Amino acid sequence: MDISRRGLLQTSLAAGIATAFTFASTSAANAAPAARDAFGRIVPARLTGHDPVSLRWLEDGVPSQLTAGTTWGVPWPKGALAPDQSFTLVAESGASVPVQTWPTGWWPDGSVKWTAHAVASSAERSTTYSLQPGTAAAPAAPVTVTENPGKVVVDTGVVTVEFPRNGKSIVSVIRRGNTVIAEEGRLVAGRQNVPDTDAGDKIDNEWFQGDVGEVVVEQSGPVRAVIRVKGTHKKGKRSWLPFDLRFYLYAGSDGIRVVHTFVFDGDENKDFINGLGIRCTVPLAAQLHDRHVRFAGAGHGVLGEAVRGITGQRRDPGAAARNAQIAGTWTPDPATWDQRVTSRLQWIPAFGDYSLSQLTAHGFEIRKRTSAGHSWIRADGGTRSRGLAYVGTPGGGLAFGMRNFWQLHPTELEITGASTDKATATVWMWSPRAEAMDLRFYHDGLGQDTYEKQLDALEITYEDYEPGFGTPYGVARTTELSFWALGATPSAADFSAMADAAATPPLLVSSPQHNHSAGVFGSWAPVDRSNFAKTTIEDKLAFMHSWYVQQVDQRSWYGFWDYGDVMHDFDRDRHVWRYDVGGYAWDNSELSTDMWLWYHYLRTGDAAAFRFAEAMTRHTGEVDVYHLGKWADLGTRHGIMHWGDSAKQQRISNAGYRRFYYFLTADERVGDLMRDLVDADKTFLVLDPSRKIRTDAYDPQPEALSVSTTTDWGALALAWLAEWERNGDPIAQAKLVNGAKTIAALPNGWAQGGTPRYNLTDGTFGEETEKTVSVGSLDSVFGLIELMTELIDLIDDPQVTEQWVNYCRLYNGTSAEQAAVTGVSWGSQNLRQAYSRATAYAAHQLGDTTLAKRAWKEFRTGHAGYAEGLAFTSTRIDGPTVLNPVDDAPFGTNASAQYGLAAIQCLALVGDQI
Repeated sequence: MDISRRGLLQTSLAAGIATAFTFASTSAANAAPAARDAFGRIVPARLTGHDPVSLRWLEDGVPSQLTAGTTWGVPWPKGALAPDQSFTLVAESGASVPVQTWPTGWWPDGSVKWTAHAVASSAERSTTYSLQPGTAAAPAAPVTVTENPGKVVVDTGVVTVEFPRNGKSIVSVIRRGNTVIAEEGRLVAGRQNVPDTDAGDKIDNEWFQGDVGEVVVEQSGPVRAVIRVKGTHKKGKRSWLPFDLRFYLYAGSDGIRVVHTFVFDGDENKDFINGLGIRCTVPLAAQLHDRHVRFAGAGHGVLGEAVRGITGQRRDPGAAARNAQIAGTWTPDPATWDQRVTSRLQWIPAFGDYSLSQLTAHGFEIRKRTSAGHSWIRADGGTRSRGLAYVGTPGGGLAFGMRNFWQLHPTELEITGASTDKATATVWMWSPRAEAMDLRFYHDGLGQDTYEKQLDALEITYEDYEPGFGTPYGVARTTELSFWALGATPSAADFSAMADAAATPPLLVSSPQHNHSAGVFGSWAPVDRSNFAKTTIEDKLAFMHSWYVQQVDQRSWYGFWDYGDVMHDFDRDRHVWRYDVGGYAWDNSELSTDMWLWYHYLRTGDAAAFRFAEAMTRHTGEVDVYHLGKWADLGTRHGIMHWGDSAKQQRISNAGYRRFYYFLTADERVGDLMRDLVDADKTFLVLDPSRKIRTDAYDPQPEALSVSTTTDWGALALAWLAEWERNGDPIAQAKLVNGAKTIAALPNGWAQGGTPRYNLTDGTFGEETEKTVSVGSLDSVFGLIELMTELIDLIDDPQVTEQWVNYCRLYNGTSAEQAAVTGVSWGSQNLRQAYSRATAYAAHQLGDTTLAKRAWKEFRTGHAGYAEGLAFTSTRIDGPTVLNPVDDAPFGTNASAQYGLAAIQCLALVGDQI
């Protein structure tokens, strides 16, 4: 059944929501009616202002190169600033830097909660900046956007880019002044009917081109413009592989950043992708010896060549000619060379085709040939390319590349036709030189054709298998690309700096201290080593995090579909993660790994922590979630294949795991992912998460859905919270508050048993009169604790606060304490270390030092986690015991994520009682 959220709003919102919720911040209930701006947003009555905020580069120091520019987010305390507050950005020199600002989040009182800011690569670079209320400096040449019926044109003042509104070209032309640098920018995708491993001579290949369906201007300057292009790949009558591109262009910059997303909507048994790329044509108006090719290797390495080389030949053209070709500048007139070379230039082969292919995370190869129909020769190779190439002349050319190039293998950068008037430059996100993409399920079901057999198999492999549920239909991947329309061939040093920027885009950040003072993201605090007990925990947190970062490389957790995730649990006999054991393999956000990593960054401000969490956010929000099809908006539980497990649930697609990255970077793609989940509650009409264990008759109806008040509701509510913060769909705010209030109205609140039914229309839960209990250990470890910490402060509802504090206090409480409040003992609960942070929250809310000490006792005891006496150390394991040297440690990802979250929140809430 497909229920439109808009349809529900039109038919039921007035009746269902208006009676359950009146829009107003409860804390301001007695205030005068709120004034609103033209968009219906509350205009705060009183503002306190804010001191300047210091910003630094995430990786520290001053980056020598940006791509096109950089965009970042900054939080602000409640009541400090109005949403229309303008800002000025001041460099260390005192100069005011042109900056574009827009709000991305609001507090309930209407004051701004988050702002996003953008500066161009042409702006003055400084070690630190000061961001403060004021009037922004205007860029010398603002970026402009012109919309015509047939195209959208963006002019940065340096380059002009044209976006056709339909057709095969996503970009028709890129000009620098009067010079065409590139044209016919297009998407290509190849498929074959069988996988390489089973093919024999039966492979049928076909190639598809991207077809533009929609072009939208999302921002139009003055510093930053964002153009969104959507469509599908087409050939003949078939249209598939939807794409969604965003182009970012900045004032005064010749760089273009592109965020590329595609969704797999084929048949995994028939559609094997053997190439996925973005390419364009590069005109070359120069002699063959003045045409240049560049590739970035590892470290600072650069391979620089000319299409027709004049160095190393039997005859020497002269130092001036040789030096110019190596430098990438115009060579002197050949008439001034040694004529023994000039008269024989036609005999020197021109190498028009080049390829850098990174088919594994551990090695790349560069090959070249004169043209199609001739053999490739090996030019060079290396370990991990930074993923940038260039083709052009001293009169201009195109640099093109891909972020996380080696991490997302198999990838390739290809140049063809450089010996003709027009070269073709292609970024291959899936290299045609690799085996075709094989997304089929990894086993045949092993006879698990009934729920009974599937549940029995779950007892051994921990894999929740179900026929037909291991499909990749609807999963996605997002890739970040960089292009520069250059006025000349870059020097080796400049090209290397560009490669660094493409591989690790510089980002401005505010400090942990400022972010914490703004009161965002609930209970956390910057690193505190003020006493021995705190230092001990901080050391453990630091060690555990760094060990996981190390594991990514030691275990080679890389690849197009895998990079960004970590494994779930460890096999200590084989000294490997359980990559081949059912539900113990890829983690897929189980028990909030994403949240742990983001809170670790918030506390430390560490660049490695940010990049680790960023890669996970890019992965888990795309690969582990369905974006099309009957399971759209659902995520998949942990398993050998990211989409293989039959448990399709909200707890994995959880917007709360993406929210950090969105507000810290203003990333529009992640914003889309969160907004998609606003109506994810409709999935409960399509798929019952409890279908395999349900004993009652259940017919899902919109007004009476089986949605748990904890794991399910918490994930839904985090999407609604993000949408409310962003001033989006009003139903999100209504459902969020309705849900919290009606759960709190149950006799035992979040511990209530029975079957309170959820109403899809207004987000309310039905009434229950009997005081029963149903509590599970997984109830609150998928973001519910973190959600409620924020929500209680936002809505300030006494009954919600009381019921949630009771739940937090009682989970690890005694049977007598539980029975006294809820009428019955809660039984033997698991994950008691994880829930020590719930105890800490209750202690903090109640001002109860005895409860605070209990929280620390629970934490140190380490039930289902890491006890105080566990040594946070690693052991080096070398061959022949293992294939490659690795460092083993006594960790599993469930326990690590929950230990991290418990430690962070206990330190923030009851650190004074440690």
